[in-house]
Amino acid sequence: MSIYLTSLTTTNLKKKQIKEICKLKNQQWKYRIQSHINHFKKNIKSDDIHNLLYIKAKLIGYTLLRKRNFKINKASKNSKYLLFDTLIIHKNHRAKKLAYLIMTFNNTLIKQTKYFSFLMCKEELVNFYKKFGWVKLKKNNINFKDFEFSSHGMIYNQRNFGNKKYHFYVNR
Repeated sequence: MSIYLTSLTTTNLKKKQIKEICKLKNQQWKYRIQSHINHFKKNIKSDDIHNLLYIKAKLIGYTLLRKRNFKINKASKNSKYLLFDTLIIHKNHRAKKLAYLIMTFNNTLIKQTKYFSFLMCKEELVNFYKKFGWVKLKKNNINFKDFEFSSHGMIYNQRNFGNKKYHFYVNR
């Protein structure tokens, strides 16, 4: 089995790859493919990072790391973080340890950028992310300026997060 991982910014993605990503996402979130494409065009920025997992030439895994802004406490200036958005493995390739492979790749890339990463997930996924060193934040430490947040928040590659209040932006 020939496995290939690559990381590309939106600027370097080809139209064919965007369509493949949208088809893969449609396995989890059932919308028309065109709806996924429109969402992609509207919400994904040129410097967002797309991690692609291929077996042979077929896209079977995907994650998105979106460069966004945050503040710690209200007095600090805006800084960058990576919003971990979307982890999907093709339905025919699940339970083959491929999520482990792409998560290890993500964590390595996050460390290389020297940013920390934040993700939102459902309760049933918290332990999965903990296996990869992600730490759950208390809900009262999370504030979104431009997004409604009701799930669990986890952070990676950030030391001394303690009782800081994180003010996240999702759309800028």
